[in-house]
Amino acid sequence: MKKNTALTIAGSDSCGGAGIQADIKTMTVNGVYAMSAITALTAQNTTGVSDILEATPEFLAAQLDAVFTDIYPDAIKIGMVSSRDLIKIIAEKLRQYEAKNIVLDPVMVATSGSKLISDDAVETLCDDLIPLAAVITPNIPEAEVLSGMTIETDGDMEKAAAAIYEKYGCSVLCKGGHQISDANDLLFDGQSSKWFYGKRIDNANTHGTGCTLSSAIASGLAKGLPLEEAVKEAKVYISGALSAMLDLGQGCGPMDHAYVLKGGDDHE
Repeated sequence: MKKNTALTIAGSDSCGGAGIQADIKTMTVNGVYAMSAITALTAQNTTGVSDILEATPEFLAAQLDAVFTDIYPDAIKIGMVSSRDLIKIIAEKLRQYEAKNIVLDPVMVATSGSKLISDDAVETLCDDLIPLAAVITPNIPEAEVLSGMTIETDGDMEKAAAAIYEKYGCSVLCKGGHQISDANDLLFDGQSSKWFYGKRIDNANTHGTGCTLSSAIASGLAKGLPLEEAVKEAKVYISGALSAMLDLGQGCGPMDHAYVLKGGDDHE
């Protein structure tokens, strides 16, 4: 039996709510075979990150070689990569293997506005990795960095998405979040804009939402869905995972990625 495949390139979350663990859960529940290349190990839980052990560029390259030369991925999700050298290795290997359906979550600025990666890593991400992506999924602060604009309204989101497309040549899913318009996101593919309206879910446990959304989109692309349909299905899936109201940990807890396995509503 053959199955569509997806690769996640991201860091490990020891508590399982974000990163590699969230990606694998999401891909599996969304019907694709999940593989991984780990950029860093983290010691973290719902209250925060206490330590990080980054992979060497050589070991990350070896992981990517192992995957691509044996089980070629139908889609790829890239999460947080904090160093310039690792970003360069990823870009090099994606070009070498002519990777397709790349979904990049350009994690560089927290929703709070705090910078998460260094300036030289941001520059390398923009120069080497973003142009390879089929779609990127920035939040508002990240979209402001990429577009050079201040975003305060829906109209600003549309202008920023168009500017990012013009600059990097990839589709953009600009995530509104509660700052702009609740859970409403904007997709711009170079031809047209499409709004995806999400209902506000009163759940404080939102750890890993960005990882989960981008992995769900990659799963849809791996199965051959058009981008717009992949985003639509991903939005339905993440709404269901939040609506399951999982409550674990002492801080900002994880979603229930496997809610569909317990008799919940079908996300498709």
